[in-house]
Amino acid sequence: MAAVPLPREWAWQAVLVMTGLASLIHVGHANMLDAMLLRNGGKGGSERWPEDSSGGTVTVLAPRMLWCHCYHHCPEDSVNNTCVTDGYCFTMVEEEEGGQAVLTAGCLGLAGSEFQCRDTWNVRSRRALECCTDQDYCNQNLHPTLPPLVSSDFADSRIQYMALFISITVCIVILALILLFCYVRYKRQESRPHYSIDLEQEETYIPPGESLKDLIEHSRSIGSGSGSGLPLLVQRTIAKQIQMVKQIGKGRYGEVWMGKWRGERVAVKVFFTTEEESWFRETEIYQTFLMRHDNILGFIAADIKGTGSWTQLYLITDYHENGSLYDYLKSNTLDVKALLKLAYSSISGLCHLHTEIYGTQGKPAIAHRDLKSKNILVKKNGSCCIADLGLAVKFNSDSNEVDIPPNLRVGTKRYMPPEVLDESLNRSYFQSFIMADMYSFGLIMWEMARRSTFGGIVEEYQLPYHDLVPTDPSYEDMQEVVCIKKQRPSFANRWSSDECLRQMGKLMSECWAHSPASRLTALRVKKTLAKMLESQDIKL
Repeated sequence: MAAVPLPREWAWQAVLVMTGLASLIHVGHANMLDAMLLRNGGKGGSERWPEDSSGGTVTVLAPRMLWCHCYHHCPEDSVNNTCVTDGYCFTMVEEEEGGQAVLTAGCLGLAGSEFQCRDTWNVRSRRALECCTDQDYCNQNLHPTLPPLVSSDFADSRIQYMALFISITVCIVILALILLFCYVRYKRQESRPHYSIDLEQEETYIPPGESLKDLIEHSRSIGSGSGSGLPLLVQRTIAKQIQMVKQIGKGRYGEVWMGKWRGERVAVKVFFTTEEESWFRETEIYQTFLMRHDNILGFIAADIKGTGSWTQLYLITDYHENGSLYDYLKSNTLDVKALLKLAYSSISGLCHLHTEIYGTQGKPAIAHRDLKSKNILVKKNGSCCIADLGLAVKFNSDSNEVDIPPNLRVGTKRYMPPEVLDESLNRSYFQSFIMADMYSFGLIMWEMARRSTFGGIVEEYQLPYHDLVPTDPSYEDMQEVVCIKKQRPSFANRWSSDECLRQMGKLMSECWAHSPASRLTALRVKKTLAKMLESQDIKL
């Protein structure tokens, strides 16, 4: 169908109609936006809209407004705990000074709200803040909780300073103790005899014909009979020239060897390096002024030999091939003469040890503290000498002090007196140690008497309390027998039939009395045995 052309006037009228419709549509759209802004709480009705350069109005959208629930944080004009904001709704929980948690809700303005919503705690208080914008009154669904209790920076720094102070104090104390230990050790080394000599120094020459006996006699004559030992240079020379032959014993302190010096046999006691205190103590006791006695083991020399990797502590004494009294009694029986000789020579050595000799350079009283048959040696002539003085104590009568060795060794449990076993011994009273020795000597006399022959009868050798305690008794074993039950070694029936054994039994009973004050002294026992020797017409 062919288009019919319109008249020119109709065309212009159509254009005008279309333009009017467009204007109406524009105005209606603007009115709708204004109505929406007013409904959302905006201020569109009173707001002036900017105009463009052509005089037309430019449309600008107002910010979206959010309704929030408020609690403890409501503005003055709020109604029904509500507020309106262009930012965020929030809910916050905060801990007050008393430790109670307080809940707060309200509105946050858009400016700076991002930073405020991230702030969860500060130094002075604990709090948690949560924000939302998804819908009106959305903060009613927020439930923030307080963060875990975290100590403040101030507390942390205080703890750090305290830890630093304690660490520094401990380090200073440890350093002071180390310095004190080094100083004490240095002073102790200074006070000791200097046995170690520079290796480049020439050794003292000992003439080829000199024997040990000649050297000792020469030393005693020069020292006016002091008996305090050979000169230190001579001791070192002898120690370096000794040839070790064979080991003859071993104990808790070290080993005993038989050695030779210029063909003469000597005993060499080699101490473990851990027993340096015992070595030094025994050397010191042997070199005490006026110490030398026929019934004290003859001291020859002491020396320290070693290199950078090892050290040996030597104590060189006379050699006695019969060994200890313990070994001798196990393999030999005794007649009356041998019994009295062993007992008398032993108590003579102990009496010399216990006796203080007064003078310009006198001898102090000394207690043995570890007296037993294994520490008494039997000479070739059948007499005894006392050895092993590593635990001995000295008494300084001028200062009235007891010089107790610092080492940790103790005596032999089987020979300990009651006051040592029950720890009632008065360590500051020197006579206590003397009486302890006498208890031990009573047990040694019992060992001797068992091996004496009378009427062809003799008992086998046994240690004291062999029938009452185990082979290696504990302190508890010995306490029960000696302290609680107050038992002592038993006498054989035959002892009552022999006058010598009967008197020996009486002596030993008075030596091992339970009360230290009731025990005989070494001098009293020596005099009694001397009378017994005289009655038997035995001459030593």
